[in-house]
Amino acid sequence: MRQIVLDTETTGLDAASGHRVIEIGCVEVINRKLTGVHFHQYINPGREVDVGAFEVHGISNEFLSDKPTFAQIANEFLAFVDGSELVIHNAPFDLGFLNSELARLVEDRQHEPIQLDAMCSVVDTLTMARKKHPGQRNSLDALCQRYGVDNSSRDLHGALLDAEILADVYLTMTGGQATLVLQSENKEVGSDSNWVTGERVPVQRAAGGIPVIRPTAKELEAHEAFLDLLESRSDGALWRKDHSLS
Repeated sequence: MRQIVLDTETTGLDAASGHRVIEIGCVEVINRKLTGVHFHQYINPGREVDVGAFEVHGISNEFLSDKPTFAQIANEFLAFVDGSELVIHNAPFDLGFLNSELARLVEDRQHEPIQLDAMCSVVDTLTMARKKHPGQRNSLDALCQRYGVDNSSRDLHGALLDAEILADVYLTMTGGQATLVLQSENKEVGSDSNWVTGERVPVQRAAGGIPVIRPTAKELEAHEAFLDLLESRSDGALWRKDHSLS
């Protein structure tokens, strides 16, 4: 599965009143792993940034004056996200702005009619968080605190930084660890290797040719340490009493 964690910054809060997108940040996740591939672009909105918006993201009119317009970067952006599942915090806000930008291209006869949520499926992490944590604060900062995600570099909002932080939050919130897959030109990690350390591990084949990869000693040790942590914070890991690793 290819997912794109997306965030935008804008000139104000209301796309319907003419506010525009000024920054797009996207982070690629494939099979629940951060790939290190991203799309990031500042955009000249052709209008002033509201004072209130500037206080949130710190992106000035002067900084944006020499940046490309949305029309100039639209095809590259659409190619990057095409067919993916978008992961967005408060998706109606970002989709509203991006679809508004796409609608302007149609009006200017620079693009065929298209809506972002028609070419991509969408996961709204704010809706997800509200279901998991009803009655609690579910802003991105609140979720970082709840799930132990480091957002210490987030003095101001920024689309790419917020997308990277949201990727960590989303993967943790949905039960998996955010992991960056690093590969060098001189080292290829194959299916018979531990994808974190590159360590060769024994592989067996089950019926039908499905690979069965046994955990390494370090992985078993880490697993036991995690179970110890669970037991220290609860009444005990019940599955530890019923099962043992062989």
